[in-house]
Amino acid sequence: MSSGNGAAALTHSRHLIELLFGPPAERRFAVRYWDGTRDEPRGRFRFTLVIARPGALRDMLLPPTELSIVESYVTGAIDVDGDLSAAIAIGDAINSRLKAPSTLVALTRDLLALPKDGNGRRSVQQRRAEHHVTPTGKAHEPERDRAAIQYHYDVGNDFYQLWLDERMVYSCAYFERPTYTLDEAQEAKLDLVCRKLRLRPGERFLDVGCGWGALIMHAARHFGVQAVGITLSAQQLELARERIAAAGLEDQCHVEIRDYRGAPDFGPFDKIASIGMVEHVGVEHLPEYFRAVYAALAPGGLFLNHGIVSVDAAHEQPLRERLEARLWGRGAFIEQYVFPDGRLGPFHAIIQSAEAAGFETRDVESLREHYVLTLREWVQRLERCERPAVALAGEQTFRVWRLYMTAAANEFEAGRLNVLQTLLAKPRDGKSMVPMTREDIYR
Repeated sequence: MSSGNGAAALTHSRHLIELLFGPPAERRFAVRYWDGTRDEPRGRFRFTLVIARPGALRDMLLPPTELSIVESYVTGAIDVDGDLSAAIAIGDAINSRLKAPSTLVALTRDLLALPKDGNGRRSVQQRRAEHHVTPTGKAHEPERDRAAIQYHYDVGNDFYQLWLDERMVYSCAYFERPTYTLDEAQEAKLDLVCRKLRLRPGERFLDVGCGWGALIMHAARHFGVQAVGITLSAQQLELARERIAAAGLEDQCHVEIRDYRGAPDFGPFDKIASIGMVEHVGVEHLPEYFRAVYAALAPGGLFLNHGIVSVDAAHEQPLRERLEARLWGRGAFIEQYVFPDGRLGPFHAIIQSAEAAGFETRDVESLREHYVLTLREWVQRLERCERPAVALAGEQTFRVWRLYMTAAANEFEAGRLNVLQTLLAKPRDGKSMVPMTREDIYR
């Protein structure tokens, strides 16, 4: 590109940023362009938005959607130097500004004047082609579920080991004390689950979606149960079995590849847990999920379901908001790059499906604030090991995981997402075998 064209692209890019976010002095962030030009606000700011190429804003905003903005960051056309958590609000600000027709018209003129970034667009198209779940069958049928789970969890055990705790627990920790490290908080969560289930020596215990085996190993070692874990990830299975063997727990722990729908085939179990798995089931399949767990559980048994729910999904959205969300493509980033076929539902769908299957609800506890702390810890640990993470999984995967976990922390902090532990009982002769208070859990 000639210097004249470069100067024109810079002028149009700066005008675009001003249309979207106001003049530099009034912004809460700085902007750095590909040629080193900087626009800074008055006073302190938390991050710098980096426009890495002359055509970056064209690819990012033509057309403007959640996915186009995210992909600009994932491919490096747009970067964030500083606090990514604060920078995430940029997407919502763009969506808000585009509701004004005059702004949209002015933006389009500048966008069309920017050069087409062929390399950037090809990078996005290649990324999409490489990162998708082969559409085998309908969403949440067994084969499709297996493909979706493997897509997310088979990024590589070594990648997850870099930033998870030593037990590799990939779910919300429990910061029982504010001074807890991530390792201590995850051990406290494992212990809390076992105590809520009132695990006893010799009981048969099933972990649905067992990850790398942390919960079944903890339950076997500290509560004396015979534990079985099921997963759909071949890489999780391999490492879980290695860890169980290294810990000398092969007589008490067993892991296998199995869909939750197959759990009744090798029951009954005295106690069952599902930690961070129900999110993958799909709202429309919750009745089938709870029926399968109910059938796998012995009468008088307990089931602890730990999962994320959408607070927003519980509210009826006006038609206009639903249309705007569809046009904006809200949720497309998570669907495309993180959790294929994943759609969070409201908590009432969990309770309704569980009780329709025959369960009695005995206890519910929110760990929302704990998940904010957990996600912030994960992001900080991932950022600290950026070089090895990129070497293992690639620059774009590093960016996807950094962005999705940062955004999720923001959603929990704002109260748009919640994570709930629900203790369910399968009554025997009308009795639920649960104490009348929580006192025994916290002794």
